[in-house]
Parts: sequence; C-alpha cells; structure tokens
Amino acid sequence: MLDIGASFRFSKNVVRTLTILAPGLLGGSVAQAARAREAAERIVIWAQRPEVRLALAEQPWCDAIADSPETAVHDAQLIVIAAPVTRINELIDRIAPHLATHAVVTDVGSVKAEICRHGANALAAAGSAPGIEFIGSHPMAGSALTGWAHGDPELFAGCPCFVTPYNSPAESQLTTVVRFWRDLGSEVVTLPPDEHDEIVAHISHLPQIIATNLGTLLGSKPPNWSQLAGNGLRDTTRIAASDSTMWLDILEQNSDEILRALDGFEDDLHHFHSALANRDWTALRTRLERGKVWRDSLRP
Repeated sequence: MLDIGASFRFSKNVVRTLTILAPGLLGGSVAQAARAREAAERIVIWAQRPEVRLALAEQPWCDAIADSPETAVHDAQLIVIAAPVTRINELIDRIAPHLATHAVVTDVGSVKAEICRHGANALAAAGSAPGIEFIGSHPMAGSALTGWAHGDPELFAGCPCFVTPYNSPAESQLTTVVRFWRDLGSEVVTLPPDEHDEIVAHISHLPQIIATNLGTLLGSKPPNWSQLAGNGLRDTTRIAASDSTMWLDILEQNSDEILRALDGFEDDLHHFHSALANRDWTALRTRLERGKVWRDSLRP
C-alpha cells in the first residue's frame, strides 16, 4: 500500500478509516466530499487499473492507495464500494474474509435488493469478524459525465440518499452509514431494499427509458429537426446522454420492477392516446393539470 500522508483536523464523529473501492464519478465524489466536510480521518482508495491508482495517489483528498481490495479494507471502519452494479457482489466476496471487527460495508449502486441479500449472505458465509454488516446505499446524485476525474465534493449536497438495511443490522452500524451520508450533505431516507427498487424503477429508471426512447424516435427523423428545438426538448432528453453500459447493468439488475413501471406507463399513455383520439378535451385538460401539479411539487 502506498501511503501518501495528509494533515487533517479530526472531529468528534468522523469515520476513522474510510475505504473506497473502484471509484468512478460517485466514488471520487465521496472521497472529495469526505475530505472537504471532514467526514473521515483517513481515506484509502483502490482502483483496478494501475494508471488510475497512480493518478489518484496525486490527489489531495486521498491518503493511501492500495494495490488490492483485500489490503484496502484492512482496519477500515467504513467501506464504500463504488463499482458498477454488476461488479459489486464480486468485490463483496473478495473483501469479506479481510474485514476488521465492527466494519460496515456499503455501496452506491442504484439497485439494492439482490446486492443487499448477497452482501449479508456473503459476510455470514465468510465467517467475518464480529459486528460486521453490509448496509446498502444509493445516493440520488450523478452526472452525464463519468470517471473519478469529474468528481465533485458538493455532488451529494441536498440530494436524497437511500440507505437500505437488510435483516435488521446493528443500530450502531446503521447509524454509521446514515450519519456518513448526512455528513456529505445528503438527505437520508431509510427503507427496505425491495421497496427501494420499486421506487427507483419509477422515479429514475423509467425516466431514463422514456428519455432514451424519445431520443431514438427523434433520431430517425431528419437531422435538422434537432436544431430547431427549444429548451424543452433539451431538458426532457438530458439523461439520454447517460452511459449506456451503466444503464444496461441497471436494466438487467432491476428488470422485474422496471417492467412493472413500464406496464403502468404504457397503460397511462394508452388513456392519453384514447382521450386525444376521441377529442376528449376535458380528460386531456385534467391530465395536463395533474402533470403540472406533480411537476410543481418536485423539490427545487
């Protein structure tokens, strides 16, 4: 492990050693936010590619670079797995036998049920040290940009963050995770993993699918159409620019809940289509006004 060393002003409730595995945009932002907000005394990072580890070693918000996930978690009080959702379980399996007593492992994946079940079972099967818990997390923050180099210490400020305990973890461990995300500026919501997956299928995954398919449809039209549009189209399709590999992973991991959300949307769209075909302006006005009321209720 390469120890960089950094001066740091300690505070009463900070995490002693924070380890971040496989940092991309979210993992890099976690590290920067933890340093800027003094949420961790020491920050250790592991990245898979050697050139990324060398680049991270030069960052002022990183105290040590580990050459493997197993060494990265040594003595860590809190471990944040920031890998894509399809790689999180693999990393849980690798670190499970090497965790320190009373360590808590979390992640930033946007799908929770399968990851939380696997995390709990993997730690139990590995015979991990006493008091170790896996407690899932999902900060509702991000960007169309990817990679740790685009990290932002204010990325989580004012954003919701789901914390999804599984099988009644120890209250002290749950408190560690909740407090950590609050210290990074998030507004924490605690609920079961299955409920999380149902919610995000509607409020995150369905909007992505709609934006993507609108972009696909308009992409089949004459190219100059896109140059004639106003800000409404840009706003509506902004998330269509998101990383396709990341979204394929999410679609695979949460397909059942996403299909249910799509069924509901298709049914609602059918009613809109019927009202328009029947020139039922009263029904259309009601739908337009309901949509406006809902949009006006969104958080700033």
